[in-house]
Amino acid sequence: PQTANTLVLGPWRHGGWARGDGDALGNLDFGQKTSAFYREQIEFPFFMKHLKGVDVVMPRAWVFETGRNEWHKHEAWPPADGKGVNYYLNAGGSLSTSAPRAADPSADEYVADPGKPVPYLGYVNMGMRGDYMTEDQRFASSRPDVLVYETKALESDVRTLGPVKVRLQVSSSATDADFVVKLIDVYPGDAPNLRPQGDPRPANAVVMGGYQQLVRGEPFRAKFRRSMEKPEPLTPGKVETIEFEMPDIAHTFRPGHKIMVQVQSSWFPLVDRNPQKFMDIGKAADADFVKATHKIHRGSSVTLNVVP
Repeated sequence: PQTANTLVLGPWRHGGWARGDGDALGNLDFGQKTSAFYREQIEFPFFMKHLKGVDVVMPRAWVFETGRNEWHKHEAWPPADGKGVNYYLNAGGSLSTSAPRAADPSADEYVADPGKPVPYLGYVNMGMRGDYMTEDQRFASSRPDVLVYETKALESDVRTLGPVKVRLQVSSSATDADFVVKLIDVYPGDAPNLRPQGDPRPANAVVMGGYQQLVRGEPFRAKFRRSMEKPEPLTPGKVETIEFEMPDIAHTFRPGHKIMVQVQSSWFPLVDRNPQKFMDIGKAADADFVKATHKIHRGSSVTLNVVP
């Protein structure tokens, strides 16, 4: 949320802040009572300043940095000392800061079937889980319709504060397509198991070794690649550039962890199914939903705002 001159980022639930005073959200343990801190150290001083006229100095941004699990104040957002670092979706599922050869013609492809969309959870659940933004993505990385790219195990912190920029070089056999990009923190194999409070699932513990924590995910509908007001169809087989920004993050990828990017073309039911035809989706009939082959070409990248 943004209140007057102060931007606040922290652990999210669907539609707002984590509810209650616990230190856990879904499968994650933040090691502190983030909701209580927000109320007492951010919300209360804000109201004292603007309702009571108390002289309270507030920073430009209050940020809870996941990974490190620390609150930080910033006088500029994104932080002025940040640097955009490109992570390229390279051949063999590699995610690297090394750009591919300019002449590299290779691409990765997958078949997207609107009849079998990629779900937002790896298990059956009634209703919408509010903590899906921390969910384990291992179920998705094993699907043939999800492309996976990851770095080697990190030797030092990669601290990312601010927006995540996406640049995809894509082509498709269809006239429209969705491209969902997910930024993921992959835990080392020896990460200790957790048993989060209030988890309704019968498992005794969440296996955190190799856990793929969703940090941020965002969809983009290809027909809006040039204009939100004037959608345009894709030309089958033609390579197009899709660029968009994902919402800001405040996360540190710790040593021993890996940075992962997943690319897919559905995220059900968070995003309505695209029939993969250039049309008014609200008027689509069953016969309009068709399979399509999508390709991600070399040169595609995700840019993180990395700070010291």
